[in-house]
Amino acid sequence: MTTIENRPNTALLVVDMQNGVVEAAHERDAIVANVGVLVDKARLEHVPVVWVQHFDKELARGSGDRIVPEFTPGDAEPLVEKNYGDAFEATTLETVLSGLGVGRLVVVGAQTDACIRSTLHGAFVRGYDATLVSDAHTTDDKTAWGAPPPAQVIAHTNLYWTYQDAPGRTAGTVETKDVDFGSTA
Repeated sequence: MTTIENRPNTALLVVDMQNGVVEAAHERDAIVANVGVLVDKARLEHVPVVWVQHFDKELARGSGDRIVPEFTPGDAEPLVEKNYGDAFEATTLETVLSGLGVGRLVVVGAQTDACIRSTLHGAFVRGYDATLVSDAHTTDDKTAWGAPPPAQVIAHTNLYWTYQDAPGRTAGTVETKDVDFGSTA
């Protein structure tokens, strides 16, 4: 149903599952496990897995930038480097997805209140269908800066993305166990 023409494929978009991003994340191990289930499922079903990795002044290249040790991106799986919250902003992501014929994204990863939200909105306004896996994204505790606790940030993001709507596109949430790479949200 995407508004992008001739892009019938779905991709699993794994956002910022890096040591320096998820080391103190809420329910880190459970989220990593769920992302792992989805990576395995996507590979088994020949659905492209696209990895996104964040670099900026606070997350410089080095040990903190590496994908968590539980994952090894495949040689044929694209790795997109980004410097902004939205994985589309000033990156090769659109080119990668176009080359794969992707018009629908299943999104997982971190940080819920920054890169996940920005990337979901970035995809949606660009015409992609965008499904958030409700139990496969996380954030760390930013209550010291006035944010709600991580569980509330995650719950709120799931709530509003469940009801996201726009002409010609679909959005929504789904649990890991219910992900269907062949259908819309």
